[in-house]
Amino acid sequence: MQESRSGRGRPRGTTKRDLELIAMRLFTEQGFDETTVEQIAAVAGISGRTFFRYFPTKAEVLWYQFDDEVSALRSSFATVAHDVPTMTAVRRVVVNANRYRAEDVPELRTRMHLVTTVPALAATAGAHYDAWERAVSAFAAERLGAPEDGLIPLAIGRTTLAAARAAFDAWLARADADLTTYLDEALAALERGFATVS
Repeated sequence: MQESRSGRGRPRGTTKRDLELIAMRLFTEQGFDETTVEQIAAVAGISGRTFFRYFPTKAEVLWYQFDDEVSALRSSFATVAHDVPTMTAVRRVVVNANRYRAEDVPELRTRMHLVTTVPALAATAGAHYDAWERAVSAFAAERLGAPEDGLIPLAIGRTTLAAARAAFDAWLARADADLTTYLDEALAALERGFATVS
């Protein structure tokens, strides 16, 4: 595949995606702690200083797609028909946001394995998980006519995140079915638990 070029004939610029793939490979091959920003940047053909224009730390490289998913969740919740029950909508939106092509699954498993097993990466998860949780809570709050920090919207956001993380963990450990199978099963159980929430 030929590299795309700008009107001045310069090579295509480095993208977040390029850095993610390079970082994931280096983290897997030599370990997260052993991989430096300078090494990632060198493989990408940029300076270490330029790397920080894309990401504040090397750990954040593996989170940007997750952050894109949070935006996608909010957009999808905004299109849900009003006659769809709250938890049915939550289950459908979350499951649909996690549909991956078969060829993308090995990369997803690698990313999730790193995020869940490398302490330094796991330590950066909080802010990202909070944003995901708030996307769900905001939808529940809008449906219930309640504040986003109200008890039930918070409970829905937090338990949905917990159920989704359990589904991911089970999928990573077993890999005997599609990720959406695990998510749908976990969230269907949660949906039954919140059956009286309209």
